[in-house]
Amino acid sequence: MRLSQLLERLEYEVIKGSSDIEITTLINDSRRVEEGSVFVCISGAVSDGHTYVQEVYEKGALAVIVEKEVEVPQGLTVIRVPDTRYALALMSAAYFGYPAERLKIIGITGTKGKTTTTYMVKSILEGAGHKVGLIGTIEAVIGNKTIPANNTTPESYTIQSYFAQMAEAGCDSVVMEVSSQGLMLHRTAGIPFEIGIFTNLGEDHIGPNEHKDFEDYKRCKGLLFKQCKTGIANIDDLWYEDVFKEATCRRETFGFNEGADLQAVDVEHISKPGYLGVKYHVRGLLDFDVEIDIPGEFSVYNSLTAIAVCRHFGVPVENIKNALKVAKVKGRIEMVKVSDNFTLMIDYAHNAMSLESLLHTLRDYHPERIVTVFGCGGNRSKTRRYEMGEVAGRLSDFTIITSDNPRFEEPQAIIDDIITGIERTDGTYISICDRKEAIKYAISNGRPGDVIILAGKGHETYQEIKGVKYDMDERVLIQEVLEELK
Repeated sequence: MRLSQLLERLEYEVIKGSSDIEITTLINDSRRVEEGSVFVCISGAVSDGHTYVQEVYEKGALAVIVEKEVEVPQGLTVIRVPDTRYALALMSAAYFGYPAERLKIIGITGTKGKTTTTYMVKSILEGAGHKVGLIGTIEAVIGNKTIPANNTTPESYTIQSYFAQMAEAGCDSVVMEVSSQGLMLHRTAGIPFEIGIFTNLGEDHIGPNEHKDFEDYKRCKGLLFKQCKTGIANIDDLWYEDVFKEATCRRETFGFNEGADLQAVDVEHISKPGYLGVKYHVRGLLDFDVEIDIPGEFSVYNSLTAIAVCRHFGVPVENIKNALKVAKVKGRIEMVKVSDNFTLMIDYAHNAMSLESLLHTLRDYHPERIVTVFGCGGNRSKTRRYEMGEVAGRLSDFTIITSDNPRFEEPQAIIDDIITGIERTDGTYISICDRKEAIKYAISNGRPGDVIILAGKGHETYQEIKGVKYDMDERVLIQEVLEELK
């Protein structure tokens, strides 16, 4: 492939050499450079690709893409662009033959609800005969193949590689989570989104390695709606207008508000031992009854989003209803049957905002008690621990503090920080460091009408201790506990 072909949709300047050369591979990791590669120098948070120019030349790279001045050896082509991350995205699309143009791509952004909504959309579209790829927080799904995820939105080269594999596997559409980080770092640049979704916005991801402030967070979320044909938004969200203020797409809305294009009315919570759900009526652009086996108001929002998307694909109402009734997402309010007397669920709630939202939702079902089992990750902000402890103390009837991913910290030290937060409240608690023992205590002391939440791990199937990931799936732990309690 000629280098000029990879650059055809970019503004660039040839600093040295020629763009009319044949290259073998497009690479942005210096360790993977081989004879004939073009290397894109990314200025990262940890390392700067511009410092590896001599190294990649010695490995056989023929060209480098830069955004700042570098010293270069003789015989190396140098192409300068305004932003190498943006360049990587468009060059990756060209490298794989613009696979996104053979797919209908649905991008979902927001602070909460992205993961559940992607699986709901995939379930409904597949029920209507579509073949759907998925890229998200848990995994990428390509036909029958699943690839565990490292980031909610992978690097642009990886995304384009997935698109190419999905097109090859016969997919006609893709649903993907689009994080604010992914938008900010141009991982999704050049993707022709058919539909963009805005779920909601909360004050999260603000910090030195993420967004400098809330305004920047909002701005980055809004970038999706400058590169999609149709934007579908939660009209009830406080920041909806801000996120869409520079949108260039057609706009549709969903929510409880009377002005919504798809409005939820007559919401009813369904509760019975071992089961929580919700039903409602949707009216506006469509008119029918909906029932979902996932509890809470946010399940109404997630399902409305899925309905809005599938309307554009012409999915029959009966298909939508049937698919929503069975839609499940691993680790997102995932109910596990352990008793006829009480309900147990696994959820990924791993910060104060998500835990508070979950506990408020469960209060709507008037349980006898809410029992929350959780820990916090090591090598992360102590503030998160204090906040989660305080939320659990305020909104749970009983809390069992345990270990999560301690990483390089002592598990008990993390537990002590959580206790600092919980003791700001009147909440009752115990601490059991071993997570399996904590789960065993919760199940063996469950009372009729209780709702027990195992929070924080969700879809994860490991525990990280001192740099090593050990197998630990809460579903397996639950079954082991049940065997031991027989």
